[in-house]
Amino acid sequence: MLIRLTREFLRPYARPLAGVVVLQLIGTMASLYLPRLNADIIDLGIARGDTGYIMRTGGWMLLVSALQITCSIGAVYLAARTAMSFGRDVRAAVFGRVMSFSAREVNQYGAPSLITRNTNDVQQVQMLVMMTCTMLVTAPIMMVGGVVMALREDVGLSWLMLVSVPVLGLAVGALTRRMVPQFRLMQTRIDAVNRVLREQITGIRVVRAFVREPFETRRFGVANDELTDTALRTGRLMALIFPIVMLVLNVSSVAVLWFGAQRIDAGQMQVGSLTAFLTYLMQILMAVMMASFMLMMIPRAAVCAERITEVLRTDSSVVPPANPVTEVTAHGEVELRDVRFQYPGAAAPVLTGISFQARPGRTTAVIGATGSGKTTLISLIPRLFDATGGSVLVDGVDVREIDPELLWRRIGLVPQRPYLFTGTIASNLRYGNPDATDEELWTALEIAQGREFVEAMPGGLEATIAQGGTNVSGGQRQRLAIARALVRKPEIYLFDDSFSALDLGTDARLRAALRPVTADAAVIIVAQRVSTILDADEILVLDDGRIVGRGRHDELLESCPTYAEIVASQLTTGVTA
Repeated sequence: MLIRLTREFLRPYARPLAGVVVLQLIGTMASLYLPRLNADIIDLGIARGDTGYIMRTGGWMLLVSALQITCSIGAVYLAARTAMSFGRDVRAAVFGRVMSFSAREVNQYGAPSLITRNTNDVQQVQMLVMMTCTMLVTAPIMMVGGVVMALREDVGLSWLMLVSVPVLGLAVGALTRRMVPQFRLMQTRIDAVNRVLREQITGIRVVRAFVREPFETRRFGVANDELTDTALRTGRLMALIFPIVMLVLNVSSVAVLWFGAQRIDAGQMQVGSLTAFLTYLMQILMAVMMASFMLMMIPRAAVCAERITEVLRTDSSVVPPANPVTEVTAHGEVELRDVRFQYPGAAAPVLTGISFQARPGRTTAVIGATGSGKTTLISLIPRLFDATGGSVLVDGVDVREIDPELLWRRIGLVPQRPYLFTGTIASNLRYGNPDATDEELWTALEIAQGREFVEAMPGGLEATIAQGGTNVSGGQRQRLAIARALVRKPEIYLFDDSFSALDLGTDARLRAALRPVTADAAVIIVAQRVSTILDADEILVLDDGRIVGRGRHDELLESCPTYAEIVASQLTTGVTA
């Protein structure tokens, strides 16, 4: 997965990568040439007292060093730009894929995991690309070139390389192999910490209201300790690598000096050659160490690449039509024909045999007990889910055949949990229509019974809204969400229990103000409160995913026991009369 992911997203950057390889090749060869020049200074300059030779060769060393530094800077610059561009592209691809997911896929992964995959996981692979360009490309060139140059200096000491390099490689490889499962587990632990932390921050009011801080502290502590334990196990393995590398380096240096001194004493080697051979051996072992360092990063990056690829390879269950319908003749008609919906792996369907029509100028209400399938039913119309049986039609066309943009433009959805984005009141309302004027925003707020509290806020329409709308009350969030849908001026309004946080007076005023605005649109209201739907043209009563009653309020009181039971539990006799 790692190779496939990097190959796919690095393909556009073939030229910068080729530049990195060329610059690293030149820079590494220059670095390998320096010990040879140093050996010549010792053997041909210092030993003979030839100051001119020392100066000339020293000048060459300065030029070679300047070339090596220039190439290194250029390679790092290109590598950094390529790695950052790679990370940007992968994050954009993951974000785009997540945006295409239906609610089913989002629930499958969970928001904390998706966030981790698009941030921490991408960062790990991005860092691997960066280090590969700066270190892994250099390591094989350094190893091969170092071996060649060392053999040119003295073949008699070459057996030391045959011992030290494999010993170092095997030791580091054994440790790296043990780190792979720990890195995989670490990413799962990070997901768990993010999930717990997200829940606690989002539900901080509930935690405090029920005095559950100690429990939540312990719950976070468990997740935190599990991540810490995994990180410590991985860290201990990583900590062993550098002592092993230094041990092999130091033992190899002592061995070269020991056996090299004997060869010098026998007249088989010169001092400068011994110095160069020692330098080349150190360069070879450093290259092995760099490759080992990369091997430490590869397992974790491979796990992250698997998680990223899993998201990128996941197709949405809501598939755009191959030949979408881009024009419709009717306006604001919704029809469900024998609709059935069942979640994957569920023992029983959530909805069965649902059929009804919602026409322009009419209000259709859906009521039922908690868990009866009301929200699922209304989610089928904008294709947040796809029905597993039957058909959902908008303006006479199956929603699975309509161009998604055309479908969504015709619908104004006010979800059960109204969500506001970080920004201002105006920016949130203009989600419904980016070109809406301030006057249109104030009109929508007035209809939604939100003008008064917006005018009281500092800045009015430019008042700041925190993430999720946490700096306004639940009722204010609902009214702003309703205003956002009104700004859109759709042909179909979907209100998913959107009046539950309003008091009865505000609820009544808002519904009265909505009537003239929605006179030419189809309105579907999901409600828990009977008072919200008393005036609906048709009320559908859901029970265990089936329609057990339909009609107006007075008719259902006499014909539907389920509805009568709901009414009896909510309204007084005076109100029902």
